[in-house]
Formats: sequence, C-alpha cells, structure tokens
Amino acid sequence: MGSPVPDAVKTAPAPVGARAEPGRALADFVILTKPRVNVLVIFTTLVGFRLAALEVDLLLLIHALMGTTLVASGAAAINNVLEREIDARMRRTRTRPLPDGRLSTGQAAWFAALLSVAGIVQLALGTNLLAAAVALVTLASYAFIYTPLKRVTSLSTVVGAVPGALPPVIGWTAATGSFSIEAAILFAIVFLWQMPHVLAVSWLYRDDYARGGIRVLPVIEPDGASTARQTIAYSAALVPISLLPTVLGFAGPIYCGGALVAGLAMAASSAQFARSKTVPAARRLFLVSLIYLPLLWVLLLADSAGR
Repeated sequence: MGSPVPDAVKTAPAPVGARAEPGRALADFVILTKPRVNVLVIFTTLVGFRLAALEVDLLLLIHALMGTTLVASGAAAINNVLEREIDARMRRTRTRPLPDGRLSTGQAAWFAALLSVAGIVQLALGTNLLAAAVALVTLASYAFIYTPLKRVTSLSTVVGAVPGALPPVIGWTAATGSFSIEAAILFAIVFLWQMPHVLAVSWLYRDDYARGGIRVLPVIEPDGASTARQTIAYSAALVPISLLPTVLGFAGPIYCGGALVAGLAMAASSAQFARSKTVPAARRLFLVSLIYLPLLWVLLLADSAGR
C-alpha cells in the first residue's frame, strides 16, 4: 500500500527510547500510520462518498473521512508491528521506528489498537453499521491475511489488492447505507489499478524483498515472464472497466475521454515494461500509475458535479 523509497544504510538499532527527544516520538507514531499512503486512501473514500451522495451531508462526510483515516492508520501501524523483523532486514525499511528501536513493540501495538477501534466506532456511530463492517473487513484482511501471506505466496499481492480497493466502498456505504453496482465498479477500478502498480514496485525492489523474505512474483520468478504477463493483463482489463462509470450514467464524456487516454497510457507503459523488464521501464510504469488514479478520480468528480 505504499510507494517505497530507498532509505540510507544504517548501523545496528539503538536501544528503545534512546533517541526519544522532544517531538521525535510523536513523529515516529505518525510514521507508523504511513501518511503518504493514506492520502490516496482518504481521497478515494471521498470519491466514493461524493458519487453516492447527490446532496453532501458535511457532518456525515467528516465522520466517514475521519473514521476511514483512523482505520487505515491503525491497519498500517499493525502492519509495522507484524513486519518489524522483516523491516529490519530490508534497506528501505530498516530505519522505521520499530526496527530502529525508537519505539517499542508494545507502544506501537497499543497505538494501532486505539486507532483501529476508534475508527470502527466512529464509522458505526457517525455513519452506519455497513460502512463500519466494510472498514473492519478492510482492516482484518490487510493486517491479518495479506500481511502474513507476503512471506508465503506471491498470490498475497492479489489478496492485498482487496483491502486496497475497499476505501471507495466505505465512502459509498457511508453515504447511502447500501451497496450497489456503482460501488462494485469503483472497487474493480482500484483493484485492477493496484496490480501493475505493485508489480512495478516489486520489480524495482525485488532484491530488497528477497532479503526480507517477501515472496513477490519477481522474487520467486526472477526471469520476469509471469510479472510481464500479469502486468499487461491487468492493465488491459483496466481500460474497459474504467469506462463503465460512463456506460452506467454516473459519469459523462469528459471522464470517458480522460479515462480512455489514461488507461491507454497505463497499458502502453505496461507493455514497454513487459518487453524490456528493465528498472527504468518499471520506474516509468510506477510513475504513470501514481498519476493515473488521482487523475481518474479528479475527472470522475468533475464530470459528476453537474448531476
């Protein structure tokens, strides 16, 4: 669920609390929540809510966004707790607060539990029980199914795409109290988008993932043939699925044109990566995928504003 950035090589971890100068502890707790990832999660939740609500109830929206933020942050913190030993072996993650010894496992676990419970309660009381249930499924599947599976099978990437695609459903159900075909389409778009995005990341950091014992596809099949095929397949499927909002009438021609161009750009980047299997091609695909989803949401919001 994140955008990996290599960290500097560091020495052995310091004792817990050794660097707990004023303000640093708070910053470390914030790091546990993976705030860069959660920005997109919250925006995606907002999209689901706005598309479902013809008239926006501001208080309901605030509860939906705050509750989702708390749940997503709690899930990220649980992930940090469960993967602290893996993170210690990987270059890009070993300076995180737990492997670096700046926070204890107990501190992080209590923090994660507090955020998670608070988020579920806020969604249940501030929106509705269905939204809270979707958020609970998101939390449980991400933290307790996807996270341990990463050490077992490359299919964990597919499993992890399920909780990653549920935020727009949380937004939709928070606004309406019900599930619908529109919510399912938003889920499908995010699900399919995640796959080339994550496969590109996995190719870029395959050596680090191997060091950490994470069985992503580029680690277990180093020739990249399966990675290439899956990248193309998911990108190709994303193009027609992304046009369904226009087909079903909750988006118009502006969105349709933009989604088609953006989808073809993703497909072209995937094809280029599949042909060359190089780091520069994987990085280009990663960057295109970073632009794709926010652009799609902006187009969808703009084209549905006049409904």
